Amino acid sequence: MKFLLVFDFDHTIVDENSDTWIVKCAPEKKLPNGLRNSYRPGHWTEYMGRVFVYLGDNGVKEDEMKRTMTTIPFTAGMVDLLGFIGKNKELFDCIIVSDSNTVFIDWILKAADFHKVFDEVFTNPAVFSSTGCLTVQNFHAHHCAKCPKNLCKRKVLKEFLDKQLERGVSYTQIVYIGDGGNDLCPVMFLKKDDIAMPRQGYTLEKKISQLAQDLSPVACSVVVWSSALDIMSYLKLLIKE
Repeated sequence: MKFLLVFDFDHTIVDENSDTWIVKCAPEKKLPNGLRNSYRPGHWTEYMGRVFVYLGDNGVKEDEMKRTMTTIPFTAGMVDLLGFIGKNKELFDCIIVSDSNTVFIDWILKAADFHKVFDEVFTNPAVFSSTGCLTVQNFHAHHCAKCPKNLCKRKVLKEFLDKQLERGVSYTQIVYIGDGGNDLCPVMFLKKDDIAMPRQGYTLEKKISQLAQDLSPVACSVVVWSSALDIMSYLKLLIKE
């Protein structure tokens, strides 16, 4: 009996958007209007690439970025929740599927000593170039019309589950914890025994309730959370059942 916990990262594990938090490193802690207005819907990764070039051009170094990123606050109750999962790893496999990037997530999890809680992290690959500029790439290519160009979380989840099955691992239930519009696609892939846990007041919760109003509700159970302690209480019930 094993549960799979799937976490989004921004506004779920951390209480901010890691990509916009990095702007604190910019001159006067803001981006020029031209750069800010260059974002095109569905093309966030390319936009962040331009932000990183701007930071690099302004002499922002890796260690300064790292210092800034490790001050990002965790969502209320999240430190307790991740501690609880870490103590019960024999019951939980735990992955992150995020539109952030490998460098930011790695820094933040390692600084708080939570990297061992997660079995895998699926996010946009990032590295520092020879000139010291952070570069980021799309996670993969996909054909899903609902998702941003660089990442379909349903595809990531499906491929992970297929790979686990090949290794002989299947899950009693999947618990999907997220907040954003791009979390709806994987939630719609979940089965009736699975659980979607949207963050209260955020886009994912609104989209799930809209579907219910349109009489095409998601197949899985839905449990809303506002503090990660709500998630922890729910997981404690699950493992008692």
